[in-house]
Amino acid sequence: MTTADERLHTIWNGCMTNDRKSQEQLYRLLAPRMLAVCMRYATDKDEAQDILQEGFIKMFRNMKNYRGEGSLEGWIRRIMVHCAISRYRKLKPMVLVDDFAAEEASAVPISSSYNDNGLEAKDLMKLVQKLPKTYRSVFNMYAIEGYSHQEIGSSLGMSELLSRTTLHRARTLLKDMVAKLTMREEHCLAG
Repeated sequence: MTTADERLHTIWNGCMTNDRKSQEQLYRLLAPRMLAVCMRYATDKDEAQDILQEGFIKMFRNMKNYRGEGSLEGWIRRIMVHCAISRYRKLKPMVLVDDFAAEEASAVPISSSYNDNGLEAKDLMKLVQKLPKTYRSVFNMYAIEGYSHQEIGSSLGMSELLSRTTLHRARTLLKDMVAKLTMREEHCLAG
């Protein structure tokens, strides 16, 4: 184990005994990384922070369920993703993109950091944030979190085929947004 892993497990052991100081340390250590996970599913930072809080509450309540198999941070990340999905399912019925949402998504203003190597990761994530919620959830779960279409379908209450179709549509929208952004950048450079 690395020093960071040892520190995390030491803090974790303190949390298992309900030590408030250890719980605060764990939160301070992991909150920034887990907030980044939550931001991939949320519409804005406030919503992401709500998901983060729900996730930590759920994690602290279910600490005894961590069996020590796999990465502790990965286990916590999975809780955050499940909280985001659960929140999404409660707040909105599943609706696929319509023409208005696609048009709105393609008009996203992002920083002008396109370079010869392509978009920076932060700008690509801004584009992902502008996808309709269902598309964004499927894209994040598959492309970033590594869930299978069967797992996505089960989590979001859709068929495996619909998960695959939604991912394809999300990728198509992202490609269109990148193409429009590239055209705008080229036009700005030429003009």
